[in-house]
Amino acid sequence: MERIKAVGLAAAARAGDILRDYLGKTHTIEKKGTINLVTEADLASERAIVEIVRSAFPQHTVIAEESGITQGTDPHEWIIDPLDGTTNYAHSLPGFSVSIAFAFEGDLVFGLVLNPIAGELFCGTRDRGATLNGRPILVSSTKSVSESLLVTGFPYELKPVIRPLMSRFERCLMAAQGIRRLGSAALDLCYVACGRFEGFWEQNLAPWDTAAGMVIAREAGASISDFSNKPYSIEKKEILATNGLIHQELAALLTL
Repeated sequence: MERIKAVGLAAAARAGDILRDYLGKTHTIEKKGTINLVTEADLASERAIVEIVRSAFPQHTVIAEESGITQGTDPHEWIIDPLDGTTNYAHSLPGFSVSIAFAFEGDLVFGLVLNPIAGELFCGTRDRGATLNGRPILVSSTKSVSESLLVTGFPYELKPVIRPLMSRFERCLMAAQGIRRLGSAALDLCYVACGRFEGFWEQNLAPWDTAAGMVIAREAGASISDFSNKPYSIEKKEILATNGLIHQELAALLTL
């Protein structure tokens, strides 16, 4: 695990350097969907991460957002989002991150999320807790949604889900102290982990959006499920992560 972590940290540091170098410059922007963007910074960041990981572990499988699956020969798997928050990035907003997770035989055991502008590095290792810049973090102790600050995100393809999405948003907005929409699911999960938010929910995310953040949040004491309060896996299309104390209450608000 120490070598896994060292390689992940080296890859994230290199990716962070690349993203800082590109930030604020004119971007070549392509669309993967109506509003789903990819920039040359995404691609350069991903190339650097994959190169470092595959150089250290050529037998490992790599699942990356832009290039897809590079199949390995053993049960070790890296799940990479080279730039989570591309729309923010394309507009020079600092709410973006690098997300790298590691799984063994399908079980997520390590995750890191780096915000290269804020200089915040979140890490989580199974059964070893979670940290922010090397210091242990825990979820908040708030016990009710009415005293909670929540965060959510909206999927790229809004039209098919707009009515239930807005219904859930309205119910949570009326019940909570406040709701934010930051634009990086990986950071949203980390902010639940360190107590900045009490709860996060979103739908139609991809595995690389939540894999690393889920490890970090889980190790910091978060409860994670789908909207129906059933066990969550990164293949699911709904995620609810809370400090645990408001989980049942927030799940009820999301159940239509």
